[in-house]
Amino acid sequence: MAIALQVDSITKSFDDTSVVKNISFAIETGEFLTLLGPSGCGKTTTLRLIAGFEQPDSGSICINGQIVANQNDFIPAEKRKVGMVFQDYALFPHLSVIDNIAFGLNGQRKEKQKRADAMLELVGLSDFGDRMPYELSGGQQQRVALARALAPQPDIVLLDEPFSNLDAALRTEVRGEVRSILREAGTSTIFVTHDQEEALSLSDKVAVIFEGKLHQIGTPSELYTRPVNQSVASFIGEANILPATAYGSQAESALGTHRLLSPKEGAVEILIRPDMLHLQPTDEGKPAVILWREYYGHHQRIGLQLEDGTQLIARVDTQIMYNVGQNIRVSVYAPLLAFD
Repeated sequence: MAIALQVDSITKSFDDTSVVKNISFAIETGEFLTLLGPSGCGKTTTLRLIAGFEQPDSGSICINGQIVANQNDFIPAEKRKVGMVFQDYALFPHLSVIDNIAFGLNGQRKEKQKRADAMLELVGLSDFGDRMPYELSGGQQQRVALARALAPQPDIVLLDEPFSNLDAALRTEVRGEVRSILREAGTSTIFVTHDQEEALSLSDKVAVIFEGKLHQIGTPSELYTRPVNQSVASFIGEANILPATAYGSQAESALGTHRLLSPKEGAVEILIRPDMLHLQPTDEGKPAVILWREYYGHHQRIGLQLEDGTQLIARVDTQIMYNVGQNIRVSVYAPLLAFD
């Protein structure tokens, strides 16, 4: 498949503060990539460099085979075939929905109207063309912003935390709609968020950035099951990190003997996801006491303490209800990832 975007060793500093540090990645045509990291990690600056709002200090950016930024050349944002959806949507309040979508289109009025109508249909708002932005809900405004970004048929669409202004229930609904729209359009997409759930549920690939550096890029499953370090492991979902001693394909920890995904020797740290822990009232496993419990309907989240004081978090279904202070046995059967 063709490469839609190639980013090679880009850097960016502001006032002697290094914000983006030698980041490289590529996405294929039609792929959905999320830049994930905590606030201030450099993910939005990376997006702005791709959009053309900022110029990299070094490195290069290539969109659909055309170099748009390097040490010698810089193509400004308005001349790149890039669509942008901002955090606040940036709709023109004095223009109708249809005029907002048609604003950046070239050609005859009839052609622009036809394209805008097609985008309204794509985002499911065919009957809303004459409305003003203030007459729309937050989710509808989000879809109009996406339609406007898609209307000029960009090579790539960039989304900068577009769901952050929506309440939790609407955010889940709208992000699913947006993903479906982008899949139907076949557009290559880069999405910026600090929300791990959004990143894992929406993306073909996720790039994890901390302090301006790209730590790992891979599928959501790869990042969750095979994080490259403890920082990624702890940021992508909940993680129990336990000290252990490795002996080749096995390791010993406070929880007992474990199989390892890759052989290690000596002192290590093992990753145990909360859903890997098994709780049982039998004599199998290590004895523990339940410190706290949180009920979520489809699962319960449970805090445990082993006899040696080691504390763990488990996530189990609700077929058996557990109580604070209850003694329980805990074990893990899945092969585990170990870090040196």
